[in-house]
Amino acid sequence: MGYLYWIAGVILGLAWFSRIVEAAIGVPKVADISRPSWDRQPRTHPRVSIIVPARNEEESIEQSLRQLLALDYDNYEVIVVDDRSTDRTGEIIERVATSPEAHGCLKTIHVAELPPGWLGKTHAMWTAAGQATGDWLLFTDADVLYKPEVLRRALVYAEEEKADHVVIFPRMIMKSPGERMMIAFFQALFTFGHRPWRVADPGTKDHMGVGAFNMVRRNVYDAVGTYKALRMEVLDDMKLGKVIKNARFAQRNVFGDDLITIRWAIGAMGVVNNLTKNFFAILSFQWWRAVASAFALLFLNLGPFLGVCLVHGWARVPYEVALGSMFLIYVGMSTKSSIPAYYFFLHPVSTTLFAYTLLRSMFLTLWNDGVTWRGTKYPLEELRKGLV
Repeated sequence: MGYLYWIAGVILGLAWFSRIVEAAIGVPKVADISRPSWDRQPRTHPRVSIIVPARNEEESIEQSLRQLLALDYDNYEVIVVDDRSTDRTGEIIERVATSPEAHGCLKTIHVAELPPGWLGKTHAMWTAAGQATGDWLLFTDADVLYKPEVLRRALVYAEEEKADHVVIFPRMIMKSPGERMMIAFFQALFTFGHRPWRVADPGTKDHMGVGAFNMVRRNVYDAVGTYKALRMEVLDDMKLGKVIKNARFAQRNVFGDDLITIRWAIGAMGVVNNLTKNFFAILSFQWWRAVASAFALLFLNLGPFLGVCLVHGWARVPYEVALGSMFLIYVGMSTKSSIPAYYFFLHPVSTTLFAYTLLRSMFLTLWNDGVTWRGTKYPLEELRKGLV
């Protein structure tokens, strides 16, 4: 059995150490547009259409829209889509649209019925894009909070980098230890599974898309088939990034500190519930991939902790290397977020919850033969057909 401990330890040590080395070299290459050097006006002053899909967002929509209307850039419009809301969302949107702050740049669309073969969100964004007049389209969510200068800074960056698609990572608002624990793990997993520092490299398949801030040139959006090509994609934000990268357009992702902020979930179980919709979709709705991924998740993330506790002698060294590398990832993340590095010690708990979420997502999707999202059920067969 001793050689099995060695093999497992070496795999874990190499996996985590190689990723921390790559991250240490790569992350500094990702621009941070909150820095003073990006605080200027773009030379070309293009028009931007900001598209906001909203379904039952009465708690957050007004604050979000009023912050969008307060951006310190004067060549933009906001198009907000009330997607079959059953609460006061539509009423709030209309009130904001007729307020003096709107200064005529807020357009409203009310969707009463969802056509067959569409997800509600992708249909809302496609509909709004069809009425947009901008050179750039900025797809965002109805609960995102914006600082006034964010759009201007993003345009300056896009202009200087000659980018076709710009993604800004939002600052997460977290109010409980459970949220910090789960989001810390999500960020660590994201760093391990996605490599944001390689997105700009046209020779890699690494791609990016974030629902809070996906800004794309209008001609690029049209060239990749618009949201009509993604009409049944649950992971519409990441898949938009994928089709843009596959089409070899210039894609960039950047840090922005607190230029945009969002409270993604309430409590640890709020994160679990939010990800239940997405996890099985990430694995293309294939049960065997979900089961294999759950085992891989547990091995990669619990293995170093178990190895350090159970293995003795020199065989323990690679587990210590893995654990140390994992801790350094938490240290690095703490410089970009408000999560202290000591949340590393809750990593085994969050690992278990994430594996549970993955399997829960698979079970519920298969049991219900589909995904229920914002009150609408989408059949599994249609979701599989719509995968990009």
